Amino acid sequence: MVSTAAERSVVTDPAVAADLRVLVLAGGLSYERDVSLRSGRRVLDALRAVGMDAELRDADVTLLPAITADPPDAVVIALHGATGEDGSLRGVLDLCGIPYVGCDARASRLAWDKPSAKAVLREAGIPTPDWVALPHDRFSELGAVAVLDRIVERLGLPLMVKPTQGGSGLGAAVVRDAASLPAAMVGCFAYDSTALVERYVPGMDVAVSVVDLGDGPRALPAVEIVPRNGVYDYAARYTAGRTTWHTPARLDPEVAATVADVALAAHTALGLRDLSRVDLIVDSAGQPHVLEVNVSPGMTETSLLPLAVQAAGLDFGRMVGTLVSRAVTRRP
Repeated sequence: MVSTAAERSVVTDPAVAADLRVLVLAGGLSYERDVSLRSGRRVLDALRAVGMDAELRDADVTLLPAITADPPDAVVIALHGATGEDGSLRGVLDLCGIPYVGCDARASRLAWDKPSAKAVLREAGIPTPDWVALPHDRFSELGAVAVLDRIVERLGLPLMVKPTQGGSGLGAAVVRDAASLPAAMVGCFAYDSTALVERYVPGMDVAVSVVDLGDGPRALPAVEIVPRNGVYDYAARYTAGRTTWHTPARLDPEVAATVADVALAAHTALGLRDLSRVDLIVDSAGQPHVLEVNVSPGMTETSLLPLAVQAAGLDFGRMVGTLVSRAVTRRP
């Protein structure tokens, strides 16, 4: 369900936790490093604006010695790509006994691998487009032409091709004719050894951010995404003027409620906590289809979660501060 104004007012005042020392992790070595640094700086500024003691640090070889010698009270993971989303860093933080904002390592690994996540969603009765995951080795061994012909026969056209692990639209392409499929696969394999090919569902592209500020997970207003070139790729996401956003999305109230319910169901089915962003397509019949779920959403000036937070009437810094305070209570 979508949170009401009264429900949104239940936010812990981060001022009561002003003595906490928070480490914001950003950067890393993934293709999304630059975006991660922008997200991290925005989170850092937001926490400092509400009086919290926050520091920005890269996820490099100096991290473990630093947090071992002087452990922070909590960590905010603003890393995108494998470092922040495949569960490995969260597992290391668990080993160090340091609490962090966001889901645990197991849930992060599940959401990071799109085919695995889609299988869980499908089993839970949550609609997601039909798909096939194809490793590069199998693609070559079985014969590219034969495999691609079978994919088109089974899933039809158009198709969406994207890496099974990754974000920010890197390596993703819409394929509208069979002749374009080989090039799309090659482009995808440049970012991941396995490609996810799924049936392309035309409709409205929306993102629903889910946050839990202490009264259970709530869906924030959906953000409608209208990329100028029709594809929400890397350039459309992070270049000013390439995309128009509508918050809340221009949906009928009944459809908007269904979209929120589906996003919450996806968040719950994958075992997530604190926050997530669910990307969906709403088809012409008003049916939402979950494309993927992000456990470390972007926090830049053009990112979708901050837009939803603003539309919900929440203060971004106070919201993150509340999530930090909640994370601290999970300290081993």
